[in-house]
Amino acid sequence: MLGSGSRGNATVVECGRTRVLIDNGFAAMETARRLGRLGLSPEDIDGILVTHEHSDHCGGVAPFARRHDIPVWLTIGTSASWNEAAACERIGFINPHERFAIGDLEIEPYPVPHDAREPCQFVFSDGNRRLGVLSDAGHVTAHMRATLSGCDALLLECNHDPHTLANGPYPASLKRRVAGMQGHLSNAQSAALLAAIDCTRLQHLALVHLSETNNTPAQARAAVVGALDCEPDWIVCADQDQGLDWRTLS
Repeated sequence: MLGSGSRGNATVVECGRTRVLIDNGFAAMETARRLGRLGLSPEDIDGILVTHEHSDHCGGVAPFARRHDIPVWLTIGTSASWNEAAACERIGFINPHERFAIGDLEIEPYPVPHDAREPCQFVFSDGNRRLGVLSDAGHVTAHMRATLSGCDALLLECNHDPHTLANGPYPASLKRRVAGMQGHLSNAQSAALLAAIDCTRLQHLALVHLSETNNTPAQARAAVVGALDCEPDWIVCADQDQGLDWRTLS
């Protein structure tokens, strides 16, 4: 992960000879710098998948894609709501209920409840192993549970601790939005998801999109550790500035 949080999000997924970027909320030069930290250059990216039109996820997509001639995939709803979609020269449209492939990666998009036009998240596979990605969702649906069950790795949103959010500095309207049915997942909601799905194959769990104001890594880990009956140190938290180093599925 190049970075994870309200100031910008971007994640690299690699399989065989294929590398894709999920979202990009960073300026083009900053994206290149963060890729370099992982041993990559912009020329190594084969495509960009956009989850939704909020600026912390797509603010840097169009300039980066244009500069390096990278194709962009997104839903029709996201394209219609994103002012810079027309600036992307190579666009492919996603049906959020239909699998597709980019190179060596099989990609399964799935819809999530969030205050965006047609948001989706993704499960990636090489045919044997599955990486589930879930962020920016206000609540968990039965379809989301079914899609993420049995994954070998998960990037899972733990945006806020409800008590910290309720007593924090956000205005009341923003608190309602974050905690609402179309907002962001709390630590407790993510823990409940883990308790409800098959985690027997899980090699890695990374908690993502933690609020710098309404959460801490310690709070997030403490909430989900009971659902997996694991040591807290086994769970990693992606950082806003440092992101997350490579994690390998074996």
